Amino acid sequence: MQELDRELARLWRVSRTVHEMMRDRGYQVADYEINTSFDDFKQAHGSSGQVDRTNMSFTADHEEESGNRIYVYFCSDRNVSKANVKTFLGSMDRMNAQKGLLIYAEKLSPIAARAMQEMSSEYHLEHFKETDLLVNITHHFLVPKHTIMKTEDKQALIKKYRLKETQLPRIMITDPVARYYGLRRGQVMKIERASETAGRYVTYRICM
Repeated sequence: MQELDRELARLWRVSRTVHEMMRDRGYQVADYEINTSFDDFKQAHGSSGQVDRTNMSFTADHEEESGNRIYVYFCSDRNVSKANVKTFLGSMDRMNAQKGLLIYAEKLSPIAARAMQEMSSEYHLEHFKETDLLVNITHHFLVPKHTIMKTEDKQALIKKYRLKETQLPRIMITDPVARYYGLRRGQVMKIERASETAGRYVTYRICM
């Protein structure tokens, strides 16, 4: 029972981070989805005496972008196979979602990763290991405020400073904060830091 509680507690933290991440990306997420108590989570996903991920998956619609729906899929198997990816994509189709985020416990097989890559022209797909979501990295005091700029704001920035995109500082698409926000190549991140002299110090980085 202690082992079950430990795994449920870990998964509870992962679920909270995922819902926070979706809200930070601009998707509609209710407070109760983020603030679910451990007892309620345990009742929903561990009452059978085993960890049950099957009903943890969910969809979320973007607050501002009509038709922008994401499907968050918690793989029920600890290791992701090609069959799991097929189930994931089938669920996305049923949910009418063009974006999908797959969360897994241990390993994503090379065949599964290749299957996801092959579908990247039709869907925007991401994957996270559960251990990468135990803590919300954006809550760390050393991580400044990050905001993805809208296309029109990005163009205004480039015009104002008479820059080419290649002249902007870069942030890698594999950067943990870039992954948290689902940053895509060509998008610009506005980063705001506290400054003792200016009060606020703003920088910009383009995703590469």
